Amino acid sequence: MLMISPAHSARFGAPTRPVASAGAWAHGDGVDPRAEILFYDGHCGMCHGFVRFLLAKDRARGFVFAPLQGDTFAATVPEAERAKLPDSMMIRTGDGRLLVRSAAALHVLDTVGGGWGTLAGLLRLVPRPLLDAAYRGVAAIRHRLGPTPPATCPLVPADVRSRFAA
Repeated sequence: MLMISPAHSARFGAPTRPVASAGAWAHGDGVDPRAEILFYDGHCGMCHGFVRFLLAKDRARGFVFAPLQGDTFAATVPEAERAKLPDSMMIRTGDGRLLVRSAAALHVLDTVGGGWGTLAGLLRLVPRPLLDAAYRGVAAIRHRLGPTPPATCPLVPADVRSRFAA
């Protein structure tokens, strides 16, 4: 078991505790460099709920999921860039862009498609500063909106295991 320091959460005043990860053997040997990676707060119950929602809705299997506190985030986003990033869900797109706040949320909705893509189109009518302000408001209270996940990773079913990275 690999113990990972939750430096990203500590930077924003969230409670710090070690996060256990099963490592690459449970999550595949690596992440395809063209894969879209959704980085989420591994200490946030609401974020875990969002990942579960996407596992159910993302039929195209368009995302790999990795916690902000994990090795994949540290290896994918240079430390100098990580220090400037907001406390936010992030998407590393297949072409290497890093999307944050509402840009990441809209990208997720577009990728899932169907009615969710339509919702993304409607939300794009709202000015980006207002969408980002709403995102920041929810992000500020997200730890109160869902139960705190356990300190260790849940047992991931075999059929979705390849979609997670440490």
